[in-house]
Amino acid sequence: MCGIAGLQLRNPGLRPRLGELVVPMLGMLAGRGPDSTGVAVYRDDVPPGHLKYSLRAPRDGYDWAGLTRALQAASAAGQRADDDDTAAAPMVRRRGRDAVLVTSLPAQRTAELLAGIDPGVRLFGYGPAIEVYKDTGAAPAVCARYGVAEMTGYQAIGHTRMATESAVTTEHSHPFAVAADLALVHNGSFSNYATIRRDLTDAGVRFDTDNDSEVAARFIANEMASAGADLAEALRRVLKVFDGFFTLLVASSSSLAVVRDSFACKPMVVAETPDYVAVASEYVALADLPGIEKAAVFEPAPEEIYTWSA
Repeated sequence: MCGIAGLQLRNPGLRPRLGELVVPMLGMLAGRGPDSTGVAVYRDDVPPGHLKYSLRAPRDGYDWAGLTRALQAASAAGQRADDDDTAAAPMVRRRGRDAVLVTSLPAQRTAELLAGIDPGVRLFGYGPAIEVYKDTGAAPAVCARYGVAEMTGYQAIGHTRMATESAVTTEHSHPFAVAADLALVHNGSFSNYATIRRDLTDAGVRFDTDNDSEVAARFIANEMASAGADLAEALRRVLKVFDGFFTLLVASSSSLAVVRDSFACKPMVVAETPDYVAVASEYVALADLPGIEKAAVFEPAPEEIYTWSA
């Protein structure tokens, strides 16, 4: 039931090969999740003060240039006289059907403007470092569709989904990236997610899908934003609040983290070398990484929080 994989590169010399290394990992896990595939890639490639927004087009042949013009016009119309008119000029990078918007506008304002311009455009993640690409279909096809093998960066997490509790759509696929540079992939299922979702909704948290994994992502983001928890602390709260069988892999701009439930029946393998930290649902997904024969390989213990700094 689903495959998860992650790679954090400690050796800067490997960063040009991030996508090249991650795609075979996901390919080896395609049989665990044939319904959809997704990846969150982290790279520092925008000017200071800018954010990237991973956007999904509502249809093929979408007019991304028109969207950026409309965004620039809408942002200029709402500016005060003392605003810097040049700072809001957006750029768009197309990749497959999707695009990454780069702008210096604040996150909330950008989301509001995009919703007003075209509510059919979906936002799958944002932040200074993260880019999210996900779609229905098996890993080899989806990775080829978005050119994942050519992507550079310092960190990535990915997922191959076998749907068990919600629809097979791009929106329901993983990763769920619900806060700046924060992304989650999940293998397993939660038994009490409806109750937690209701509590979060009452607290003002908005949801995009009925997927149980999105509830975990929103819970972690809320713990970090409202309670001031760091990623490890938020995951400790997950262990206290969520019931079910699960392995979670969570990434931020500065870290990678893994946690398994008390039964640890959902598999996970970690490999560490001086060059990288790699995690996957099965060792076969790690077997072709460079230097894997010298890696320290282990299975994460139940209810232990494992974090690695980028």
